[in-house]
Amino acid sequence: MKKVFARILERLNINGRDLPVFLLSLLLAFSIWFLYNLSLDYSDYLQVPVTAGCNMEGHSSVSSGSSDVIARCVTSGYNIIRLKSMRGKSPVTVNFKQMRSAGGEMFYVTANDLQEYTHLIFGENVSLEYYITDTLFFRFPFETHRKVPVRPVYEIDFVPQYMIVGDMEVEPDSVTIYGEPYRLEKIDYLYTNPVKMSGVRSEIHGEAKIEQIRGIRTSVGSVRYSADVVRYVEIRKTLPVTGMNVPADKYMMVYPPYADVRFRCAFPYKGDPEDNVSVHIDYDDFLKSRTGKCVAVTDALPEGVISCSVEPQIFECVVNDR
Repeated sequence: MKKVFARILERLNINGRDLPVFLLSLLLAFSIWFLYNLSLDYSDYLQVPVTAGCNMEGHSSVSSGSSDVIARCVTSGYNIIRLKSMRGKSPVTVNFKQMRSAGGEMFYVTANDLQEYTHLIFGENVSLEYYITDTLFFRFPFETHRKVPVRPVYEIDFVPQYMIVGDMEVEPDSVTIYGEPYRLEKIDYLYTNPVKMSGVRSEIHGEAKIEQIRGIRTSVGSVRYSADVVRYVEIRKTLPVTGMNVPADKYMMVYPPYADVRFRCAFPYKGDPEDNVSVHIDYDDFLKSRTGKCVAVTDALPEGVISCSVEPQIFECVVNDR
């Protein structure tokens, strides 16, 4: 073999120093020939996996599986290589205007129906000769719908002495979900994708996407969120803890008898929350408890008081006859 190669080089009058140039030229010539041939049109059988989409009441908007479309087409060598490499990869989604029912969850389209979708299946630079596939069947699962609330998920870091007022609100606060009945039964609400902010000292607003659940689609893909943020001052008080709704023939003793209450009030706050807020244990809560340990509650907070916290959280209660 070496002798044959040496004779060829000798006939071509190529010495050892010219060999790299010769090989590079040969490679370049082959590349040009190969690319030129790929640009030419050829007739070949092409196969493309297709997922169907169609709006049909009571059914999913997308088929649960795919079907292979096979056709004889004329196109460039580039397209033939590209289309043949699609086998085993993600299918092409084609949205059909209408489909024929085969009963139950099964629907189909014929080769005649596929004519207007050829450019979507195979691409713009493909000329169809004829379809080998006569009929394509797709399964569109039955689906129902229901309305569920949307819960915002957020992680917000405020500037010192700033806080959110109430809860973050979303609009719309509920969305319609669509899917197979057994999937919807397990969903009572949806979350938004996390909203993360830092250094917040003013009103919060924006848009958050709704979490995606496999096999479920929603009437909208995102919601608008908003929340008021205010500056606050902190006021601490020590208040007595008393019994509430205790029958006239009973009296309640609470230990410890006093609680440390921390009020957060909108700045500037003129007044004393102690004048309008009391801390107490409800007698009904005592009856429901097994150990006599109860959580103290406060009256409705007056205007300007954003929140309050009570320490300790649990109190020992004893009820005796008068």
